[in-house]
Amino acid sequence: MKHLLWNAVIVTAAACSTAFAAQSSATDGQGAAIAPLAAGGAAGKAQIGDIGLDLGARNLRVRPGDDFFTYANGTWIDTFQIPPDRASYGAFHKLDELSKQRVHSIIEQAASAGAAHGTAQQQIGDYYAAFMDQDGIEARGLAPAQPGLQRIAAASSRADIARLFGTLGYASLFDTQIVADFKDPDRYGVFVSESTLGLPDRDYYLKDDPKLANLRAKYVEYVAHMLSLAGVQDAAARARAVMDFETAASKVQWPIEKRRDLQAVYNPRTRAQVLGYAPGFPWEAFFAAQQLGKRQDFVLNELTAVRDLAALFGATPLPVLRDFLTFHYLDSNAAYLPKRFDEARFAFYGQALREQPQQRERWKRGVDAVNGAMGEAVGRLYVAGYFPAESKARVQQLVANLRAALAARLQALPWMTPPTRERALAKLAAFTPKVGYPDKWKDYSSLEVRRDDPLGNARRAAQWDWDYQVARLDKPVDRAEWGLTPQTINAEYIPTNNSIEFPAAILQPPFFDPNADDAVNYGGIGAVIGHEIGHGFDDQGRKFGPNGAMHDWWTPADDKEFSARTKRLVTEFSGFEALPGLKVNGASNLGENIGDLGGLNMALAAYHMSLHGKPAPVLDGLTGDQRFFMSWAQVWRTKFRDGYLREQVLSDVHSPDNFRVNGSVPNVDEWYSAFGVQPGDKLYIAPAQRVRIW
Repeated sequence: MKHLLWNAVIVTAAACSTAFAAQSSATDGQGAAIAPLAAGGAAGKAQIGDIGLDLGARNLRVRPGDDFFTYANGTWIDTFQIPPDRASYGAFHKLDELSKQRVHSIIEQAASAGAAHGTAQQQIGDYYAAFMDQDGIEARGLAPAQPGLQRIAAASSRADIARLFGTLGYASLFDTQIVADFKDPDRYGVFVSESTLGLPDRDYYLKDDPKLANLRAKYVEYVAHMLSLAGVQDAAARARAVMDFETAASKVQWPIEKRRDLQAVYNPRTRAQVLGYAPGFPWEAFFAAQQLGKRQDFVLNELTAVRDLAALFGATPLPVLRDFLTFHYLDSNAAYLPKRFDEARFAFYGQALREQPQQRERWKRGVDAVNGAMGEAVGRLYVAGYFPAESKARVQQLVANLRAALAARLQALPWMTPPTRERALAKLAAFTPKVGYPDKWKDYSSLEVRRDDPLGNARRAAQWDWDYQVARLDKPVDRAEWGLTPQTINAEYIPTNNSIEFPAAILQPPFFDPNADDAVNYGGIGAVIGHEIGHGFDDQGRKFGPNGAMHDWWTPADDKEFSARTKRLVTEFSGFEALPGLKVNGASNLGENIGDLGGLNMALAAYHMSLHGKPAPVLDGLTGDQRFFMSWAQVWRTKFRDGYLREQVLSDVHSPDNFRVNGSVPNVDEWYSAFGVQPGDKLYIAPAQRVRIW
């Protein structure tokens, strides 16, 4: 997601407006309150079914122990058709549509308000209006892009190209991000990493697979098409040279599982050391373009890749580098250019790559564009309309319940020795939940937004954001700052801050419904919150201490035991086949899978604690534990087009959603008793082989 080296699970949308009722509470044995979510039962009818579950979605012909995902969702899977403007669809996407409609209403009001220049309403409204003015975009043709294209054409030296690589709006072999330093999280560090190329990940260039070979051929055609649309001569041959260059770059890039290793990608170097280690690239010109001319210390991420990409740059003819820049300039700006560019881009990335039949409506893409440019300005208006203070209190209580449950589990964890247990509890105690929205909003008043300049607006917004980051380089890290906007359908854990962010757009069925059964809410949003807390203790998050600094707080024995347990999870998920011949990469998905399993255990423990020792009621013929696990499975129900599923397996650190369900529940003992799962069932794992971590 947004942050450099860690990822968060996509969660939900929109908030409910009712507050927690006064209620009694249980405790975790350490004095922490465990509050039920709806005192005396739900106050009204749930939005989904009678208790918050879509029982009609089940396929009761499937044994839960053979395929729990299909048991919970099979009828929906068999009957639902993915909308033609989507590459995948599920609960998250349905909520995303609602969130977009709400934000669209906010933006439309701003666009018609006639607000004074420099106000948030003027900026939001004019940014959106400019994006939506397709007639104006057609009339202007390529003229708005000509200054950028002419600058590329005029680049006559490697230093000129490096300056463009370091200039916002142009492609590069290297990305630069300013984030908290891993070892000193109270100061910002400048991280230099390999950059994503035109295809989603290196396997798309290198893997011997007929589907990928066909996509590579179509990518070359697309590069040629975009170049020819801009009037470039001999586009086919030049496109092949660009593809050869990107293929050579992919060969030295690191695979996704290696990029996840936060110790491996933390390589501090002085400015002189960077220049000496990777001499094939004009770093001075690159850093000057990024306003980093005086910076003396950097962190190189994929160390050998940075070195070898620099060497590749030095050996590549200048015309190829210019064509690489020209193509990507057109590609990245296609939405702001005449329709022929926009449609060409969708034909490749939407139809060929993801097998998505139709482009999304322009207004939906306009909402995304405004959110990307001025997310907190939109978010401030979103919060005012859709997220009352009571909703924030509701999530905070649920987070407290999950923390108390994890504390109790840590106290009783049989495999961890006392010294490491004490440090784990200290980290949990220092953990900071951020819920809803930031206390301090960004001020975009200096950003110039013009109603007749969509491409210029995008470039100025990107420059505003970079200037904002550079300006704080020598200041202490702002730990209260958010990486996500309130209207974002997402959540994340930030290891250098030891915190999670849950934006306002979170309290929404199927994740949370104030009128749903507690078991359903714990199996939905509870397990998602637990997932984010669990990232602090996954294979990478565990490397960071209570204050967010990366250091080893594990005893050798506990480190060895943790690694042995997680290896079994890698093996389990690596056995799942997403498409014929395409298996899940259990190593690249490990952190997310640990988060899922830990979150599931955490939420189930919190639910059991909230019962005060009383048995859960049977509702709609389901026990409390059955409702809990059903909710978890229905939260993740999703259908994928094959092209998009392939992209997720090859380039995403999250497992496909059906495997997130079927890979997690067999490692939870209570699932077996809840559904009568027996030896011989396809998902059955013998007790001694079940993965038990947190």
